[in-house]
Amino acid sequence: MAFPVETVARSRGASDADLVTLARHVAELEAVEVVVGLPLSLSGAETPSTQDALDFAAALAARVEVPVRMVDERLSTVTAQGALRASGRSSRQQRSVVDQVAAVIILQHALDQERTSGRPPGHLVER
Repeated sequence: MAFPVETVARSRGASDADLVTLARHVAELEAVEVVVGLPLSLSGAETPSTQDALDFAAALAARVEVPVRMVDERLSTVTAQGALRASGRSSRQQRSVVDQVAAVIILQHALDQERTSGRPPGHLVER
């Protein structure tokens, strides 16, 4: 079952504080795999964010001892916003948690997909 741990802000420039924090979580929680959302357009084409996500996943894969997988994240934010709206949160109240809810949705979808198909979801990031 997927559950949120922490929303980690992306580091920009030479800082790698985000990677350090995530690697610490992976070790402390004894994770067996890391799932990174792959932003694609609704048609499945790459978006301006796709390469950034791939680069981030590769940098994370170099820091952790477990496999890192890229998983399609299409509609995760829309689904998260709908779930938050259904729970009674206004748009203003959603801003602080929508990314965290979307991340949980991406991970839960990946877990469900693996359970159903018997195969790991998405594609493995090479180290």
